[in-house]
Amino acid sequence: MASSKGISVTILSDEAEDIAQAIHQKMDENGDCRLDNGMPLIHIALVTSSPKAVDTANTQVLLADPDLAAEIVLDCHTLRWIQSTWAGNAPLLNLAKTDYLLTGLKGVFGKLMREYVFAYLLQHARSVSDFSTNQRASPPFWKTIPRFPLDGQTLGITGLGNIGEALIPVAHAFGMKVIGLSRSGRSVSGTEKMYTAETLVEFAQRSDHVVNLMPETPATQNLLSYDFFRALKPYSVFINAGRGSAINEEALLTCLNEQCFKHAVLDVFRQEPLGSAHPFWHHPRVSVTCHTAAESQPSDVATVFLDNAMQFILGRPLHYRLDFEKGY
Repeated sequence: MASSKGISVTILSDEAEDIAQAIHQKMDENGDCRLDNGMPLIHIALVTSSPKAVDTANTQVLLADPDLAAEIVLDCHTLRWIQSTWAGNAPLLNLAKTDYLLTGLKGVFGKLMREYVFAYLLQHARSVSDFSTNQRASPPFWKTIPRFPLDGQTLGITGLGNIGEALIPVAHAFGMKVIGLSRSGRSVSGTEKMYTAETLVEFAQRSDHVVNLMPETPATQNLLSYDFFRALKPYSVFINAGRGSAINEEALLTCLNEQCFKHAVLDVFRQEPLGSAHPFWHHPRVSVTCHTAAESQPSDVATVFLDNAMQFILGRPLHYRLDFEKGY
């Protein structure tokens, strides 16, 4: 429990050993994580990837993968706080138990998402794949290919929050305008305009390319459907690095086949791993990237946890607290 003597934490994760090692390393480097007598403020009670190994009767603080924590959280009657190791937390947010603090892993994905999004936008803007195809032809042939420079285009970001904001300065550096869509539609610095779900089609019509970063909530289920995809431009690239449940897959494939937009880059799916027979694998205008757009590292998890653990010990508000009612 939280006190001047610190806290005891159980680490439940597929990467539990690596996370524990990163925490120990950072604690050794940071004198603030120790008492005056040198004893650590944060004691790691258990390091495991098995939910069955957790002492549910006495665990008060969990550092956990949401899918693993969801298997035992209803039995954790003394639980006070879970620090998630993921950006998405639907396995926990969808449960009835809400009598504890849940904090997300944030502030670490922006730099990786910038690389991911602009790698694919630039690939299409500069026709990289087409030039490669021509070079590998037998015989190879010289042919100019139309380009669609990012300069002057508009990047639309659905679910514009902490991660999406990291894309804005890079978009500006390429001469792009940025618009966003969120639940509230509140203004975000660096955007030309913000939209809500009620103005989704207008948002799509104004966008040249769209990045989806929406969380998984009841309100986002199948939100991106026929009207949305048909409102995109023939040269538009759609990138999904949010939740797969936001996309009507049939609508996406139909609109691609109708050439309503150029290409879909899909990182996250309703079912993972994506089945080998799924049409996304074989569609010539779909790129599948296997949920790798912005993977957290154990050192990132350790940094966020330690910062929040000190807040918890001192009785201060935690960073990145999630709202059970909103679902994010």
